[in-house]
Amino acid sequence: MKKVFGFILVLFITAAALLGGLFCFNGWKSAEKLEQATPIQSLCEKVMAREDFVPYDQISPDLLTATICVEDGRYYSHGAVDLLSLIRAVISQLLPFAQKSGGSTITQQVVKNLYQQYDKGIEWKSTEIFQAFRLENLYTKDEILALYVNIINYGDEYIGIKEACQGYFECEPSQLNVEEATLLAGIPQSPSSFQLSDHFDAAKLKQKVVLNAMVRNRKISQEEADEIYQRPIHYIANGYWQDGIALLPLSFLQTTVHFFTRVRAA
Repeated sequence: MKKVFGFILVLFITAAALLGGLFCFNGWKSAEKLEQATPIQSLCEKVMAREDFVPYDQISPDLLTATICVEDGRYYSHGAVDLLSLIRAVISQLLPFAQKSGGSTITQQVVKNLYQQYDKGIEWKSTEIFQAFRLENLYTKDEILALYVNIINYGDEYIGIKEACQGYFECEPSQLNVEEATLLAGIPQSPSSFQLSDHFDAAKLKQKVVLNAMVRNRKISQEEADEIYQRPIHYIANGYWQDGIALLPLSFLQTTVHFFTRVRAA
């Protein structure tokens, strides 16, 4: 029996190694072809040359912190790929009873958005990983984070943090307060579901997810999160200023907010 088990284990490891090697080879080959056609550095330079590009030091620290906490909590401690998150994502996809989660880092999401490749198939994923490593060899973590918030969709056809700040709050990205920043940070995971013009209540629920992520990452206390959540938010929707408040008590939100938690799929 032990020999049979050992044989099966060897077969499994061999098959996994072969599949992993094929995944890496195809990803490297595809990434090289993509890089020759459209260098990732040229795409980054194009974004950074835009009039509405906002550099890292001109973006609200609250927005940057909230974004990292909800999108990629270990952003500054891993490389282009977060192996732990990737393994967790694979397991979540294989087990039907597991909560689905994504394994993409912020760097990978930048690559995906730069190339406008929203296909979540395995072939693109392998290419994305190699391009993510290339991106981190070209730019610092701060620069990549700035790229992310400048190209991501914040709903209501606002692409990038400058458009979102001016469209929703008539302010510059550096002027966001913490309640505005934590509200905005949750929108990119599903812009059409959280855009403020017609889904403010859903965006507020998502804000609670963001605040909870900040608490888990020890950026704020639970008391601070609760207080921030209760603050009214003045925003523009459909051309008019609106007064947004939390419509549901925190005790209710604590038991229902997980239904609104959407972790970006890989």
